[in-house]
Amino acid sequence: MRIVHYGHSCVLLEADDARMLLDPGAFSTGFEGERELDAVLITHQHYDHIDSEKLPGLLAANPRARLITDPGSAETVAKLGLSSHTAQPGTTLAIGGATVHVVGGQHAMIHRDIPIVPNVGYVFEHGAFYHPGDSFFVPDQGIDVLGLPTAAPWLKAAEAVDFLRAVAPRVAVPIHEAVLASPQMHYGLFTNLAPAGTEVRVLPRGEQATP
Repeated sequence: MRIVHYGHSCVLLEADDARMLLDPGAFSTGFEGERELDAVLITHQHYDHIDSEKLPGLLAANPRARLITDPGSAETVAKLGLSSHTAQPGTTLAIGGATVHVVGGQHAMIHRDIPIVPNVGYVFEHGAFYHPGDSFFVPDQGIDVLGLPTAAPWLKAAEAVDFLRAVAPRVAVPIHEAVLASPQMHYGLFTNLAPAGTEVRVLPRGEQATP
């Protein structure tokens, strides 16, 4: 599976039989130029994961792409005049020739005074890639490549390390980094504290890679 990281939480996944874009949010750039997408998948309703200004144009340029959202984002996209499929945790989606398992269910807690919103994670092709959105949900299946959240109001670096160790992927690709001026310190922490057998690999922004 080939991956392009468009910054923050936005990732393009490309297999031989499917092209899928995840979390095209306001902190990400370059994704709006993608074409021939089979699906656009949203993990949750926060604006750094769903750019309401760019999403309609992206879908207009990709007429065959299915828009897949978590339960909390369904209303957001409906207000934009977009039709979507609501992904429920525990279900499996067929996108092109790819299989996507929907996991999780809730966003990580930001603060006890802030309501917790829905959040789904997506596990692609029997664990080839896992995008957790804004959560620490550990799926049952083994994970080859993990999109590892780096920094957020809901996240401490120690929690990210513990999540990395719990999932124990072959490769961890740091995402959700745009809130940091210099994320390299976090990347070094992940590398130094990763479990045995896990490589932390930072993907150049906007460039295709095969982790």
